[in-house]
Amino acid sequence: MNLRRAEEQDLEALVAFNQAMAEETEGKKLDQQVLTNGVRGLLQHPEYGFYLVAEQQGKLLGSLAVTFEWSDWRNGVFWWIQSVYVSHEARRQGIYSGLYSRVQEMAEQQGNVCGFRLYVEKENEIAQQTYEKLGMQECQYYMYESKA
Repeated sequence: MNLRRAEEQDLEALVAFNQAMAEETEGKKLDQQVLTNGVRGLLQHPEYGFYLVAEQQGKLLGSLAVTFEWSDWRNGVFWWIQSVYVSHEARRQGIYSGLYSRVQEMAEQQGNVCGFRLYVEKENEIAQQTYEKLGMQECQYYMYESKA
């Protein structure tokens, strides 16, 4: 399995993964043009973050996005793991574990990453178990949002 940073050529697959993930986890149908522009925006602006993909024999099996949050309390950067998706036929085969290990390696090389964060739906117990097996733990914060 090849784990690499996504490139412009991966745009269509990343959009499809994001659309599938939104439908599967939240029952949402995302606006195709907005989603495409959003994925392209992350691919074209490495200062915002990056996508990492798992590829085997030229086929993308899974992906995740990493975005950055500066922490003044820690004088470092949290890497937020987002848009996690593994294709149905590749699940339970270590794809996410491989992607997460690669993210950890990349963070260590960068040197200023103070931790990893992600959010997960309260009902998604399978994902929660996966994250816990990889050493992540539930934190003390609730998440709130509002539109700008």
